[in-house]
Amino acid sequence: MKNIFKNKIILVTGGTGSIGSSIVRQLLAYGPKQVRVLSRNETRQYELLEALDYPDNLRMFIGDIRDRDRLQLAFRNVDIVFHAAALKHVPFCEYNPTEAMKTNIVGSHNVIDAAVHAGVKKVIAISTDKVANPFNVLGVSKLMMEKLFINSDFITGDDIKFSCVRFGNVAWSDGSVLPFWKRQAEKKGSINVMNGKSTRFFMSIDQAVGLTLQAAELSQGADIFVLKMPAISLADLAKIFIKKYYPKAKIKEVDSRPGDKLHEDLIGVNEWNREIWSNQKMFVLLAATSIYNQAERPKKYFGVKYPGFKLVTGALSYSSQENIDTDAVVKII
Repeated sequence: MKNIFKNKIILVTGGTGSIGSSIVRQLLAYGPKQVRVLSRNETRQYELLEALDYPDNLRMFIGDIRDRDRLQLAFRNVDIVFHAAALKHVPFCEYNPTEAMKTNIVGSHNVIDAAVHAGVKKVIAISTDKVANPFNVLGVSKLMMEKLFINSDFITGDDIKFSCVRFGNVAWSDGSVLPFWKRQAEKKGSINVMNGKSTRFFMSIDQAVGLTLQAAELSQGADIFVLKMPAISLADLAKIFIKKYYPKAKIKEVDSRPGDKLHEDLIGVNEWNREIWSNQKMFVLLAATSIYNQAERPKKYFGVKYPGFKLVTGALSYSSQENIDTDAVVKII
């Protein structure tokens, strides 16, 4: 990667979560002028400072992306923003749709607004595979987040670039099924598998952070970066998990949670009309529509070719059901 972070002021929303804190750790290695962490949890902020041994260029900001005034202050003089703050647990978003809306949609709009007013140059927002063919509150709220970021790029032009990255399940991150199973195995001697026929995409934390930082380097605005990741059935994942970590634990199949899909998609059936670039590791999806017939800026991505999706896959969606690679997932977990 080209070092675009050296001597820059960078802010990470949700910077004490498993993904946000990993982004912070890697950013510090690039010699930024300052990295700012914005999050609500003071204990996690303290723990991150302790773990990193109080670097001189790390600043902690207590705050919530729902608070516009706090964001306006935190974004002063910032060059690059990584937006990782979100509500992301499927059943909790189902039971609390208003809260999901306030954080994932309104909070994301606040991030855009603060970035525009502060003169930020690039904003990379973290999305999810659940936005493709959305079924649950989480997917719908994050799809609206994507739309806000991508379409805002038409308004701001060359002054600021808005981009997104789409994640699958990030192994061992907060909210991942793996730490959930770990706690169950240690406490009960068994793990719950919600519909073993379900399939899910998986990526490692390092892959997630690597995609995010590369998106910041390649971003030209109004683009979405999607890692080509392997998928696995939950039944097979459970068997592998038990064999590797808790050989004596039992597997119990239970009903799916509210809002759960049987299979996930990285690219939806209605995204065939996007301009899609591709290489061996990722897709780059360009905006699906123009606003008021504005001509989209010509774009070119180093190491990524066009056309991408249909040429590479011969299909109009990218489903976990059709991209099973158990051996690849085993290496991730």
